[in-house]
Amino acid sequence: MSTPIIEALQWRYATKRFDAAKKVSDADIKTLQESVNLAATSYGLQPFRVALITDDETKEKLRVAAYNQPQLTESSHVFVFANKLEVTPEYVDEFIRLVATTRGLDVADVQGYADYIKGSLATQDAAAIQDWTRRQAYIALGTLLATAGELKVDTCPMEGFDPAQVNDILGLPEQGLSACVIATVGYRSEEDQTQHAAKVRLPLADLFL
Repeated sequence: MSTPIIEALQWRYATKRFDAAKKVSDADIKTLQESVNLAATSYGLQPFRVALITDDETKEKLRVAAYNQPQLTESSHVFVFANKLEVTPEYVDEFIRLVATTRGLDVADVQGYADYIKGSLATQDAAAIQDWTRRQAYIALGTLLATAGELKVDTCPMEGFDPAQVNDILGLPEQGLSACVIATVGYRSEEDQTQHAAKVRLPLADLFL
């Protein structure tokens, strides 16, 4: 039996060509932003940030960094997910203050949680931390894709780009960040033949053990 979310996921696909004349509404973009913000992340730390690009000049530069893929300039908006390069004790403390303020607690009430997070992170080297922060960004990407499907907004998740170039274009290293995945957002072009292809997935009996 189909449900609205399954119908939305059946409808969505990795859009290869967007209609550049069609723009996603501010209201729908806000919904996508909120969905990313509400995505699950380990400890709730959200160890990534998202650059939202709309101006043509930056999109042109990103297209060059993405091996001239047209989605970068034809789409309405470009979401660049950038993972944190390190998660410092100070960042954890800032998060804990937010937890306390949001839940009407004293910081001392959640200090044990802060110490637990710091202790766990202290056992990981820089490479492991960055791998972990990238994975958190991908969880948020998945939430964005599902939400966009429900809104009937097209998307294309993209790893095919030069991270160093994207980092330079957006000034990410100065912010302790590195681009890890991109989602282009807009409306499919009638010229995109991919939309007519049947979705290929394993039978559930093969996927689930």
